[in-house]
Amino acid sequence: MFIVSHPIIAPSILAADFGHLYRQVQDVVDAGADWIHLDVMDAHFVPNLTFGPPIIKAIRGATDRLFDTHLMIENPDRWVDAYRQAGSDSITIHAEATRHLHRSVQVIRDSGARVGVSLNPHTPLNVLEYVLDELDLVLLMTVNPGFGGQSFIKSVVPKITALKSMIDARGLSVDIQVDGGIKPTTIGAAARAGANVFVAGSAIFGTSNYAKAITELRAGAQLDASARTTV
Repeated sequence: MFIVSHPIIAPSILAADFGHLYRQVQDVVDAGADWIHLDVMDAHFVPNLTFGPPIIKAIRGATDRLFDTHLMIENPDRWVDAYRQAGSDSITIHAEATRHLHRSVQVIRDSGARVGVSLNPHTPLNVLEYVLDELDLVLLMTVNPGFGGQSFIKSVVPKITALKSMIDARGLSVDIQVDGGIKPTTIGAAARAGANVFVAGSAIFGTSNYAKAITELRAGAQLDASARTTV
């Protein structure tokens, strides 16, 4: 069992007020956000449509925090350079969205960004077998991608544990990120299983006190000894 000691909280701007996006980014950083999570959707790979490089470029000046870009798009290789140039520090693509995962990983690496690969809830971990050593981050979706505000899928928790075991067995330093339904009542299960990066949208932007929301999420991932039980 793995207990997170320094959880990374990454607010997803998908849940922010887009009319005041620049300020919203500043506000969550002032409230204690570690990373800013950018959910890019193309209405093809997922049913929703969000934003592209111009929006990321427009808010890049709001903070020097890591911009964590999650590409939920088809043919991601074509867009890696555009998102990197817009200000993305870390770029995550879906294994399900590319025919040549290793090549796509190399495209991201060559851009100078940190490399992430995401798996949908139903996708098995074995697709990472021959690229895991090349990654900085694995994002396990704890909802089906496409929309914010969904409920945490509990059956992904054993998958987090299995991924943590894979990473440890190889002696790697790879972040395990979870995204979907993360809130104070669910973050503990993901943390106990081995996740250390937590994406939260409505759990932060849907509140009136961002600092309190981030503090509660961080506390939920930093479990005391009495709470350290296997999920």
